[in-house]
Amino acid sequence: MKTILLRSVTILYPGSAFNNKTADVLIKDGKIAEVSQYIAAGDEDLVLIECQGKMLSPGFFDLNANLGEPGYETKEDLISGAAAAVAGGFTGLAVQPATHPPLHSKAEVSYIVNRSKDFLTDIYPVGCISFNREGKDLAEIYDMFLAGAIAFTDGSRPVCDSGLMSRALLYVKGFDGLIFSYPEDTSIAGKGKMNEGVMSTYLGMKGIPALAEEVFISRDLYLAEYNESKVHFSTISTAGSVSLIREAKKRGLKVSCDVAAHHLVLTEDSLADFDSNFKVKPPLRTLKDVEALIEGLNDGTIDAIVSQHTPHEIEFKDVEFEIASFGITGLQTVLPLALKAGLSPAQIAEKLAVNPRRIVNVPVPVLEPGEIANFVLFDPEEEWLFDDEANRSKSSNSPFMGQKLKGKAVLVCNKEQIVGL
Repeated sequence: MKTILLRSVTILYPGSAFNNKTADVLIKDGKIAEVSQYIAAGDEDLVLIECQGKMLSPGFFDLNANLGEPGYETKEDLISGAAAAVAGGFTGLAVQPATHPPLHSKAEVSYIVNRSKDFLTDIYPVGCISFNREGKDLAEIYDMFLAGAIAFTDGSRPVCDSGLMSRALLYVKGFDGLIFSYPEDTSIAGKGKMNEGVMSTYLGMKGIPALAEEVFISRDLYLAEYNESKVHFSTISTAGSVSLIREAKKRGLKVSCDVAAHHLVLTEDSLADFDSNFKVKPPLRTLKDVEALIEGLNDGTIDAIVSQHTPHEIEFKDVEFEIASFGITGLQTVLPLALKAGLSPAQIAEKLAVNPRRIVNVPVPVLEPGEIANFVLFDPEEEWLFDDEANRSKSSNSPFMGQKLKGKAVLVCNKEQIVGL
């Protein structure tokens, strides 16, 4: 690996003496060699990169990515998913268990761990709560934990059985495990295709009310409090959800949550033309909800931003809106969407790199001599075209395809591997 000198880069490493300051960083053999106000280039055979205006953050970490493998490799396999992750600045991914077979035993978890061990991006399996994601019986949770699962969820299938969710929250306490809750009361959501409101009425579509999400958040907060367990809510989308979690944190409950990047910049109005690339779950909500989500990020109620990367083959999206599948590809668009939502570079480092790792007890990379270099160098002002040439995913179901986006990862490093983008 080449020796690299980053000249005059803005450091975004909480805990570093140079945090929020401009400095030079020298990387040798995949490790941080020196961090100083000024480092002479000398006569070394090094690559000098001028970084004025660029930001150096711990590599981003995504708590919610669907990669397909095993079973759905035509949507996304581990190799293509990791490539998309690197292009988006991610050096860590928590992959959802919605595969075939699901990640519901140590065999599937071990497969993911071993298959991806040499990737630049660290791939962390999230195991199922229930066997086969059916919501009936607990899966092999402790065995999966020993095999490398960092948390447990049934992915986009909510655990509707309150007793099962309660037992899962209690069970993982024994080894300080974590349950991810996808909050949706399916009996309320029904067969809704978008947010229930003025727009769904205008379009004549069945809606998913905010109540469907908020009822389950209330339920799981009560269950977590009863069991004295921690819980993490995935992809919250409503103002009411933000309020519920804010109050729970004030009461001292061990609760965290994340929001999908697209929910910070898109509203239900995007669906006026029935473009299925805007069809996601939870659905795009109202402007009031978007404003509440951004406020929740600013005041610390919402801990992390995720991609909710959900790739699909064209035949699942290029159909009538009613029957199109939910989800968009998101790994390469998280950074520009977070910037568009008004987050500062320091907030981006916190919500995309630091907090996600803390939630799942993964060590946060540090910027100290001798430490393995794990970082993303990004330019918040660089504009780039998200098209087929730039897309690293196998799928292209994104409403941002063909658009010029602002904010780009330009260099990613981890595990003695470095990629310039």
